[in-house]
Amino acid sequence: MKSISQLEEEISYLQNELKFYRNVTSTERSKYHSDIVEYPNYSMKQGYWECDLITKAVFLSPEWYEMLGYKEGDFPADEQSWFNLMHPEDRAIFPKNVNEFLNESKKYLPPDVRIKHKKGHYLFVVPIGLQIIKDINNNPVRISGSHLDITSKKNGELFERKYNEILRMIAQGVPASKIYNEIATIYEGRHEGIRCSMLELDGNILRHGCAPSLPKEYSEQVDGLVNGPNVGSCGASSYTGKRVVVENIETDPKWENLKQVALPYGMRSCWSEPIKSSEGEILGAFGMYRDYPCVPTEFESLDLTAAARLTSIVMERDRNQKKIKMLAYYDELTGLSSRAHLFINIKKLIKVSKRYHERFSLLYIDLDNFKNVNDTLGHDVGDYLLQKIALRIIDISRDADCISRLGGDEFCILVKERGDSDSASIVAQRTIDVVSKQIELSGRKFNPSCSVGIARYPNDGTSLESLLKAADIALYTAKDIGKGSFAFYNDELSRVAEYHFRVEQYLREAIEKKQLKLVYQPQIDIASGEISGVEALSRWEHPELGHVSPIEFIAVAERIGMIKPLTEWVIHDACVQGVKWRKAGFPDLKVCVNISPSHLCDADFITFLKSELASTGMYSHCLELEITESVVQTNHKDFSIFESLKELGVLLAIDDFGTGYSSFASLKYLKVDYIKIDKYFINDLLTDNKTKLLVGSMIEMGHNLGYKVIAEGVEIQEQFNELKRLGSDISQGYLFSRPVNPEQVSVLLSNNSEALNSVT
Repeated sequence: MKSISQLEEEISYLQNELKFYRNVTSTERSKYHSDIVEYPNYSMKQGYWECDLITKAVFLSPEWYEMLGYKEGDFPADEQSWFNLMHPEDRAIFPKNVNEFLNESKKYLPPDVRIKHKKGHYLFVVPIGLQIIKDINNNPVRISGSHLDITSKKNGELFERKYNEILRMIAQGVPASKIYNEIATIYEGRHEGIRCSMLELDGNILRHGCAPSLPKEYSEQVDGLVNGPNVGSCGASSYTGKRVVVENIETDPKWENLKQVALPYGMRSCWSEPIKSSEGEILGAFGMYRDYPCVPTEFESLDLTAAARLTSIVMERDRNQKKIKMLAYYDELTGLSSRAHLFINIKKLIKVSKRYHERFSLLYIDLDNFKNVNDTLGHDVGDYLLQKIALRIIDISRDADCISRLGGDEFCILVKERGDSDSASIVAQRTIDVVSKQIELSGRKFNPSCSVGIARYPNDGTSLESLLKAADIALYTAKDIGKGSFAFYNDELSRVAEYHFRVEQYLREAIEKKQLKLVYQPQIDIASGEISGVEALSRWEHPELGHVSPIEFIAVAERIGMIKPLTEWVIHDACVQGVKWRKAGFPDLKVCVNISPSHLCDADFITFLKSELASTGMYSHCLELEITESVVQTNHKDFSIFESLKELGVLLAIDDFGTGYSSFASLKYLKVDYIKIDKYFINDLLTDNKTKLLVGSMIEMGHNLGYKVIAEGVEIQEQFNELKRLGSDISQGYLFSRPVNPEQVSVLLSNNSEALNSVT
């Protein structure tokens, strides 16, 4: 593009030439024009004109005629005929501008006017070198000058404006179809007679994008074609990923099956450029058609490339937006509605139900023990299970208004109530039944289960938030009832949920500020009758909540992610107290601490434990870690943690032994020191012969494997006697002592023999 200074220099050159040109005769003018050469560094056409203001005769140079596609004699050489060639908008203001120029109240005519070309389009021309010739009375009698064709420059400016407008539309997220039309239009405006088309690739199907100048019937017939090497120019281009130039549609084999569609609409040649994403993916094809056989000029070829590139920006943006919408509205793993889409549907359903006094139910579904699948079999297997569960729910809920996955192992179903039928409970039971069907995961037979909470509109809530809260509360109730159950929401559940919320709220503060306390329950060596150890147990008394059960707040700590700081505090205080007892003269007393399964598997647990033993001075052989049986899996990661703990010299016990399902398989590999028989068995020890046989077998097995056996929950003398007869090593329970504070433990230790002689 030329600079302003270059253009000014060229215009000045033309003006000087025109001064000479006006002073020669008509014959000389013709000779001059036949000899004139192209001005140096100047590409715009120009033509001389002259108008006699008295006779209204007009003289136009050959170059003027040539510039506009005419020949001398094509129209009368008078002012009106010449004036009629102007664009109507310019024609309306041009006479006034001419009069002002002739009266010298204006120095210039309009900067540019549009004059009609013989083919029907308009050229932009700028009047230059203007000269007014006056008579002896100083009245203007003639005006002359030159018209410089600046159409290319104007079209370039117009193209740039429209191009920038398209970029703005892209940035503002204007729908792709509107932008496609703008792109086609600006390139059609650059090349007279060209018609543009845009096809988008959907899988292997060609979809109509836009074709503003092509017949609608043609676009409808090509929409939906399967792309391939012989499916016209655009099909071949999108198939091969390369430019395809068809000079003659009638004879080219790529159009053999489509020419009967194109030829009736005057299409004779077509050139197509593949539309590619920034990563090289084929998105579609941009085509240019002409109504006569030909190949593209260099200019047309460059614009074909540019048009495809510009279209690719829009098409890629549109695809990304659709993908974002898909991710926002649909769950990528299962294909169900997403959380966001569910919320939109609930709000819509609330409006409709309120207007027509209808009812609907929200079913909140949670898979039971899904975390175990991820932890033991891996997340890939967990994802596979979720996909299968989703298909099962879809299969039995086809009449549901919306089925969605909220995330993790949580699903939701919206069900309209039909008449007096209880559709919600029917769908809930079907869901529980279908989910519980056996499935094979990594070669293992697995029986999944789920719990369902149900909230009803309008009884349980009239807003999105209230319905979700009610369904969530009902879900927790269903889990409390037992796995594989469903429950409806009621007001009592809300009060319980409010209490649980307050427990969660206050527990965080209590753990962070160390407001809980430790108590200790003695463990008695059955053979010697002496206290061999104590179990550290956390207790919480809150000013507003009162006494909160450990069973309750430990489960809450697990749920809200506070179990790690809670366990670390218990270990620290227990170690500090253990050292105090050692210094008080009880060197062999072991302190037992329960470890959360999630904390045991923490990568930093071993490092933390080493640090605590070193900083408190606690002997490792005096610290016993109790691990629930449910965490003991045949998992090599667990085995390595147990080995690291044994290397530290820490004692290990399997708590609640006999209540799980994996210990017998795991004991073959694990190195532990104790197994702890659950209170569940001790309760029936004296009344059920099968229980007595089981307890005896567990004690015998433990001894054969080299473990000592602890019986917990011993409350009466007869239980103790029977355990002693069966060979148990250690007993713990209310028969000896309730959990007490450290000072009371010290008293019991000091009076050990006297206090326990009556029992043993």
